[in-house]
Amino acid sequence: MTRVTPAKLVNMALEARKHAYAPYSGFKVGAALLAADGEVFTGCNVENASYGLSMCAERVALFNAVAQGRRSFIALAVAADTEDYCSPCGACRQVLAEFGGDIAVYMANKDGAFRAATAVELLPAAFALNYPQVR
Repeated sequence: MTRVTPAKLVNMALEARKHAYAPYSGFKVGAALLAADGEVFTGCNVENASYGLSMCAERVALFNAVAQGRRSFIALAVAADTEDYCSPCGACRQVLAEFGGDIAVYMANKDGAFRAATAVELLPAAFALNYPQVR
């Protein structure tokens, strides 16, 4: 199995960004999620005229992985066509936190430069119910 480096994960997110459907904002985002078994799941943002029905790239990648039976994740890269680093929105941070605060998050710009944080660093007081999470 080939080791997936942070830079490779970022490049996969940049590639996934090309598939984004963003006719309203023009803000195309891609994400690549590394599962514990080494498989990578990608996603892109999908907008809708009813804005509340739009979905972020990070959640598309994560939901894709969950739909394929994965529950344990190592890292997520997110990239947009911006000079600055692309950071996950609050909803994506909460969804990531559900699967573990130690997930590395690589926030990249259009050139592939990135900075890293963990899910818990991005959302230190994530919402949690008072019973064990199902994994």
